[in-house]
Amino acid sequence: MEILKLIGVLVVVIGFVLKMDTLATVVIAGLVTGLVAQMSPMDILTTLGNAFLTNRLATLFVLTLPVIGICERYGLKDKAVDFIRSMKEATTGRVESLYLLIRSIAAVFSLRIGGHPQFVRPLINPMAQGAAIAKYGELDDETEDEIKGLSAAAENFGNFFAQNCFMGASGTLLIVSTLVEQGQEVDALGIASRSFLIAAFSVVIGSLYFMLFDRKLEKKMGKKAQ
Repeated sequence: MEILKLIGVLVVVIGFVLKMDTLATVVIAGLVTGLVAQMSPMDILTTLGNAFLTNRLATLFVLTLPVIGICERYGLKDKAVDFIRSMKEATTGRVESLYLLIRSIAAVFSLRIGGHPQFVRPLINPMAQGAAIAKYGELDDETEDEIKGLSAAAENFGNFFAQNCFMGASGTLLIVSTLVEQGQEVDALGIASRSFLIAAFSVVIGSLYFMLFDRKLEKKMGKKAQ
């Protein structure tokens, strides 16, 4: 009955459906799988420990969450909002466009300055919302959600479309290896140079989209004021 050893998958599915603690669900699934496979408790613990040690680098991103939480607790978000409010010409669209440009340039040189938990949540989104609040006053939940989406989009556009401009980027090397396997004569420099056009388009189109949002927001807030 080898199929019974897959019971751990069922435990994970049930745990996620019931919205149980993720870590506890995975550990329980591992224990159940080990018991069904007739492993001793010590063998199960040894296997889990070895798996953790082997893949521990993959969990380092978790450290960013408490660090960002501490920074926010001691005023990082408030300082970002105060800074953007001091700039009279700042708008939500201009903040997002500037970040999109900076993020794209950083991606071209493979500089990892961004990220949703590390940069967008504590800095970019509060500044974008602060610009709107400084101009129009308090925002409703729908507008706040739209600005959150714009902030995430600026990060994604800049990272996704510009990263292949760097010759050593994993995406660039993947494209080269895939095309070479298909018999196409390409190199990393050729892929990177052609990716500049895509990156430039993403910055222009993204900036236009953010400008349209500014106009949309101005009309929306104008109607509310009336």
